[in-house]
Amino acid sequence: MSTTPDNDQQTTQFGYQQVPVEQKVDRVKEVFDSVAGKYDLMNDLMSLGLHRIWKRFATGLCGVRSGDQVLDLAAGTGDLTRLLARQVGPSGRVVMSDINSAMLEQGRDRLIDRGIVNGVELLLANAEQLPLADNSFDCVIIGFGLRNVTDKQAALNEMQRVLKPGGRGLILEFSKPLAPLQKPYDTYSFQILPRLGQLIAKDADSYRYLAESIRVHPDQNTLKAMMEQAGFSRCHYYNLAAGIVAVHRGYKL
Repeated sequence: MSTTPDNDQQTTQFGYQQVPVEQKVDRVKEVFDSVAGKYDLMNDLMSLGLHRIWKRFATGLCGVRSGDQVLDLAAGTGDLTRLLARQVGPSGRVVMSDINSAMLEQGRDRLIDRGIVNGVELLLANAEQLPLADNSFDCVIIGFGLRNVTDKQAALNEMQRVLKPGGRGLILEFSKPLAPLQKPYDTYSFQILPRLGQLIAKDADSYRYLAESIRVHPDQNTLKAMMEQAGFSRCHYYNLAAGIVAVHRGYKL
């Protein structure tokens, strides 16, 4: 976040724009309200289906067992929740949380369609201020959502707070690709992706924001340092697709 010199108003990044901090949540909400109905189709198209492999890899790193308590932040349409619900089984619990009600409704409907109705709770909440008790969860994961959070450090602090000692915190997010991929990745992100968004979701601007939000998100080592600042230990990250996506994992002592 930054401060404008004329009136000391705090601003934050919304893609490449600087917007007042109090407007960011509403701006992000507008994006996901707009794309919710085509969100899953667009994920398949823009990643060529690879997002499913990335999500399976991330949930595999969670170390979740039968009976565990899991929190899925920025859960969207519930892909990670669905995978984790199978791992914790009928004796466990997955809290599917998102700040956007339209996305939660899409996620709830998808879970019901797949016969997952027990052991999953829905929570409409801001990742920066979770209405949850300390030391409550064996695992907390946030998938492709941290870059949309206004105060990322606050969200990481909250993830660490609600974890039980020995619990795992994981972040699956777009990151910084290896140098040889940067130019073709930029071409795809800023020329092809918005056109695809316009064609499928009738919304080029939201997918232009997506590309911008990825570019201003902390890179792998910066995010690792932020996790350590939040109190996570044994932090490590795994690059996927040559760094286009990364999974960070840390533990609560």
